[in-house]
Amino acid sequence: MPRPRWLVALTCLTLLGSLAAGQPASAGRTTLGGADPSVIKVNGLYVSAKSVDGGVAVRTATTLAGIATAPKNQVWRDTGGLGEVWAPEIVHHDGQYRIYFAAGTGAAHRMYHISSASPTGGYSAATKVALPNDKWAIDGVPFTYQGQRWFVWSGWSGDTNVEQNLYVARMSSPTTTTGARYVISQPREPWERVVGNPYINEAPQPILDPNGRLHIVYSANGSWSSRYCLADLRLRAGGDPSYVWDWYKSNGCQFGSHASELMSGWDPTLHADGPGHHTFVLERGDIATSPPSGNRFPTMYHAVAKGTPYSWSNRYWYTGTAVWWGNVTYRRANVPGATTDTGFGLKFFE
Repeated sequence: MPRPRWLVALTCLTLLGSLAAGQPASAGRTTLGGADPSVIKVNGLYVSAKSVDGGVAVRTATTLAGIATAPKNQVWRDTGGLGEVWAPEIVHHDGQYRIYFAAGTGAAHRMYHISSASPTGGYSAATKVALPNDKWAIDGVPFTYQGQRWFVWSGWSGDTNVEQNLYVARMSSPTTTTGARYVISQPREPWERVVGNPYINEAPQPILDPNGRLHIVYSANGSWSSRYCLADLRLRAGGDPSYVWDWYKSNGCQFGSHASELMSGWDPTLHADGPGHHTFVLERGDIATSPPSGNRFPTMYHAVAKGTPYSWSNRYWYTGTAVWWGNVTYRRANVPGATTDTGFGLKFFE
């Protein structure tokens, strides 16, 4: 049914007023431009890390939305000429704020770590994270599962940019891994190969569901397109995180702006194009604090407002929510192990 002209005019005036005031023009959009949000909560304070000005900045606020307008505290600069600084991930572990980020140029990107007792200053010099095989690596984040500290990241199998896979390795210290790296996901499904060259699995975010099962939610399809989306890896009950066939992949994206790539029963976004590279806003960034069944919990992700040309320069941080969705079956074929696995999935809301 057509809307009355006065309502259309009022809607336009409201939108223009929001833009003029520098306020978000669509649901969840903050005024903070850029990509790759990382936010944790520590003692009631929201703490974020972001790549800015050739280094890393931290913002703190008493509300999640307040992160966007909080003063930025530059806590590290690339004075050593490492190169592009990408996607800082912040956690709070062993009494220290720890920020992991990728730095480098081209094939030289590797993971680095800085730490401090304070969120907004006093950080150490950058130390390279010693990952197995020492290949191109980005988007790394640590987590503890069943008493073992792990590191998960996106990387190349070899020395050329063929595809980005997800890998895990056991950690023996904040900057050292032990043993081999293990691939747990490759971009081989049709719905995650819509936009490529290279095809990508990146930005992994670990979380525990209400049954205590480990999930790694990641971004698929090219980040330079509106096909960018979030998908889920779910570890089978009693599974080994280092064994690829103990992981079950969602049969489509669970948060995206195109219905053709989404898992059956999931709806495309209304306001944001290409949502991806999200953060679960957990206490201290610890997956042991993952929310219980039924409760919506906060997320942040980057996206481009619908109606705006999709480009890296048009990305903003968005606030959103997620909820555990029960009895979700993931199916697979022609691999070892059971062909189906049922458990919790995730639904995301703008």
